[in-house]
Amino acid sequence: MLAGLALPALARTRPHYGGTLRVEIEGDAWTQNGTQAGELGSPLARRLIFDGLTRVDADGTVSPALAVRWASENSDHRWQFWLRPGVHFQDNSPLNAAAAVASLTGSCGAACPWTAVRVVGSSVIFTSDSPMPNLPTLLAGDDFLIVHFASVGADAAGQAGSAMGPLVGTGAFEPSGFSNGVLTLVANDSCWEGRPFVDKIEITGHRAIRDQWLDLGLRRADVVEVPAEQMRQAREQRLTVEASGPVTLLALAVADGGVLADPNLRAAIALVVDRNSLSNVIFQKQGEITASLLPSALTGYEFLFSADRDINKARELRGGLKPPALTLSTEGGAQMQLAAQRIALNLREAGFNVQAAAPGTALHTDMVLLRLTLASNQPQAALESLMRSLGVASPVIEDTPAGLYKVEREFLQTHTLVPLLYLPRAYAVNGRVRDFSLSPDGMPLLAGVSLQDAP
Repeated sequence: MLAGLALPALARTRPHYGGTLRVEIEGDAWTQNGTQAGELGSPLARRLIFDGLTRVDADGTVSPALAVRWASENSDHRWQFWLRPGVHFQDNSPLNAAAAVASLTGSCGAACPWTAVRVVGSSVIFTSDSPMPNLPTLLAGDDFLIVHFASVGADAAGQAGSAMGPLVGTGAFEPSGFSNGVLTLVANDSCWEGRPFVDKIEITGHRAIRDQWLDLGLRRADVVEVPAEQMRQAREQRLTVEASGPVTLLALAVADGGVLADPNLRAAIALVVDRNSLSNVIFQKQGEITASLLPSALTGYEFLFSADRDINKARELRGGLKPPALTLSTEGGAQMQLAAQRIALNLREAGFNVQAAAPGTALHTDMVLLRLTLASNQPQAALESLMRSLGVASPVIEDTPAGLYKVEREFLQTHTLVPLLYLPRAYAVNGRVRDFSLSPDGMPLLAGVSLQDAP
């Protein structure tokens, strides 16, 4: 009798196959700014279509993906990755070492973290003049996902738009159409990890947060974004919110040329920004104030970088010099614009002539307010990834608090980047979505999602 009573509950919780998962985002559902995975689409779509040689689990462990194992030699100057056998791209062509090397060779040009990459049998070998202790973690990043350019006819290209037709990966989903800002992905039945539960994912881009939440309430959307500054409001409205830890660094990038070639001016700018007002007013106390590249949970030394505002010291550093008008631009939507305007006001209070430019209007910009994603919850790999994303050649980083602190301090003393806040990522889901979770960098893991009302 007890066993019979348990069966309906089990049936309700067992994942169902089928159905369409509807996702809405503020950004582009799909863009193509280049030919490699790191330049294609939104990160959300990218990670559903392509796989890397490795992946990073929620606890920071690097796990096998397209590579089943790896080993290093010569004090991490040489790495060998053995590919998973029997994997095919979505056009049914086999994944082999030559295809992997072709993708990796074009992924980063002269800025690759390795000196050379080559094929040896069914393995890929990386060599470098400098040690690469974090290579397995780096290869899990978006820049190094494996892309295969197939030769397709016009009909196939037309299904997904001419810009994306020939791009195929090994992931759980493949693109089938892009129209009116909606990207449609269909399940890859022959995926090496097994077929995903849902048949289709529709990602609608350029949806305002208010419209996303309205669609979620009307059951026209299943997964929507929740900006950090609206997390409290979302919970007050009883939305089911899944939030990450502090994974997005809000920072001010400062040019080191022209009038800002003077390091004292850059140092003055770093002292002027009022992080408390950004956190309390703009981001509704959801940000972790920081003056370091890595969040305090990863290092324990964040307090050594002062986040205090000091207008008097900034004026001393400026030394009475009145620089010409400076332009501050930003990436992102309305909230980022408000943050940029607040920073411009801070700078004007210290005697700088600064204008916050509307997105897309500035031909030249002296400062950019941007968001950087923490790619790993392992401090050494996270710091190297952040510096690479800024175009900075990362030195060899000793995996100790003292070694990490030394590299951070030396970089931050250039005052070309001013860390401000660490923000979480969050999403809201409706009740029919099952097994929804976030990756270590706060992105939704949709390949394992199922729908309760799927047939």
